[in-house]
Amino acid sequence: MFYKDERLALFIDGANLYAAGKALGFDIDYKLLRQEFMRRGKLLRAFYYTALLENEEYSPIRPLVDWLHYNGYNMVTKTAKEYTDSMGRRKVKGNMDIELAVDAMELAPRLDHAVLFSGDGDFRPLVESLQRQGVRVSVVSTIRSQPPMISDDLRRQADNFIELDELRDVIGRPPREPRFEREPDAEMSTN
Repeated sequence: MFYKDERLALFIDGANLYAAGKALGFDIDYKLLRQEFMRRGKLLRAFYYTALLENEEYSPIRPLVDWLHYNGYNMVTKTAKEYTDSMGRRKVKGNMDIELAVDAMELAPRLDHAVLFSGDGDFRPLVESLQRQGVRVSVVSTIRSQPPMISDDLRRQADNFIELDELRDVIGRPPREPRFEREPDAEMSTN
């Protein structure tokens, strides 16, 4: 599936990979992920794409973004847009598909193998275009979740489909236990 002398790049759809890992019950250890693909070939770039909320004092993803940036990942971020839908619900939109596709197309002439961490069927035309340029494409996602996290069209288009659950022992760590607020001391009542 991988050749030691091939030039490869990782294209990680952050929200999609997070959701797939969560659906399978594990967190991704990004240091181990990068090491695993450095072992599989000549890793030229590891891109990570995510949207960040503006106007938030603290974003839970900010520490991850900073860590990835300082540990060899090319971070591609943009500000997510907040809006209210027709039902009055607050929604956040932060699609990074175009940024990922542009980077993959620009890097294609220098790649032998692209590894896409996403199950989004919108990437099928990108995979097809990379293949026409002579780039082999592996897609990492899961069919073991309910529902499956990968589009059937994308899985069929890829040269290789890598089941994320089969990488669990190599790049996974158990999910962190949720932190519970300490309950206030109950008032003692006297009769």
